[in-house]
Amino acid sequence: MPTKPKSLFWNRTDVAGADHALVDERRGITARGTALAVDPVAFTCRYELRTDERWAAEGLEVSCEGAGWLRTLRLERAAGRWRASTAEQGDLDAALVAAGHPAAGLPGTEEPERLATAIDVDLSASPLFNTLPVRRLGLRDAAVGSTHRIVAVWVLVPSLQVIPAEQVYTVLDGGGVRFASEGFTADITLDSAGYVLRYPGLAERRD
Repeated sequence: MPTKPKSLFWNRTDVAGADHALVDERRGITARGTALAVDPVAFTCRYELRTDERWAAEGLEVSCEGAGWLRTLRLERAAGRWRASTAEQGDLDAALVAAGHPAAGLPGTEEPERLATAIDVDLSASPLFNTLPVRRLGLRDAAVGSTHRIVAVWVLVPSLQVIPAEQVYTVLDGGGVRFASEGFTADITLDSAGYVLRYPGLAERRD
């Protein structure tokens, strides 16, 4: 059933930053958001997400910008295949090294075939994207303890590198989920629609 557009705002709890998303659920989800953070360098990240009616990701456009650099990424899924196109201005790697961090490398992916089994996308540092598998798999109504293993197209911010990531969602009592990936785990609190309220170590909703 269609719902009114939503405005979702998260404060980062790991570093100074925030994420604001405007979400429309009339056909799956379309969303526009802006995320800001000061680490590893100060940046502004703007994104546009769209899924099909089953909440399977169809496309994601992202731009990340900081002092003296800009990166953009366009991801599209068609006929079971992902395609990524990127552009870069300035030098993010120089900014990272100057701030005492390792260089990020190139945006996008050189091996799109490794993304073939992915249905969801996950933009790092944005809690909105955890909702995609939650809604697509019906985890809000699933039995406590049930586990779902997925492969997500993981987009790292601010580098906009794209890699496949194995992720596990386990349904918890009370309507939350336990997220696990590559040795990291977090028990995520969700609202009744499946959007993140609290992601320990990352963000909390403030709307």
